[in-house]
Amino acid sequence: MSFEHQTVMVTGAAGNLGQAVAAAFAGQGARQVLLGRQLDSLRAAFGDEGPDRLFLATDLLNGQQVAAALAAAVARFGRIDVLCNLAGGFRMGDAVHETADSTWDFLLDINARTLLNMTRAVVPHMIERGGGKIVNVRAYAAQKGVAQMGAYCASKSSVIRLTEAMAAELREQNINVNCVLPTIIDTPENRAAMPGVDPLRWVAPKDLASVIVFLASDAARAVHGVALPVTGLS
Repeated sequence: MSFEHQTVMVTGAAGNLGQAVAAAFAGQGARQVLLGRQLDSLRAAFGDEGPDRLFLATDLLNGQQVAAALAAAVARFGRIDVLCNLAGGFRMGDAVHETADSTWDFLLDINARTLLNMTRAVVPHMIERGGGKIVNVRAYAAQKGVAQMGAYCASKSSVIRLTEAMAAELREQNINVNCVLPTIIDTPENRAAMPGVDPLRWVAPKDLASVIVFLASDAARAVHGVALPVTGLS
């Protein structure tokens, strides 16, 4: 699964999963365009830029900034072959009838609108280039509604439906679109929030990254519109 001479764009790159995904693609020879809200967070996560690594501070809710990020990436590397939409967020605790507009808007924005903005920018470029791969990261919980998580489940579920629709629209354009549905990811933040749970049963970021790399590779060229559960040992 070599990615030499290919360029991978990753949103939410400074997070735990973003770092694992970037490392996995780098290990396969890919050039990387790493997006985060702040350059400082990207530098803290990865160190300095290099000849095969570009940092871009981008507000994914701002379509103009997303378009500018794509332009900068293409100016640097000439092409985007893979888009990994990792950016997302989580809130829970309210019943559906108690959900505030601010919570609803936050979750739909960060989990769905960010993806929509990225695909609006990148898909026309991939069509022009003759193909590409898109991998979206959503959540295992998105497969059904869960009490006190209605808005979260709805926002994540919308991305599964968008993934399926995009796959149907773009497969004839040589673009594969798929998504992964992890359960709890083993991060320092989740360990601190749930100290009584065995994290060895969660999904290690590097294991989830391996699945993402597979879906972005030519080995998965026949896979379209899949929502793949990645559940660790749980």
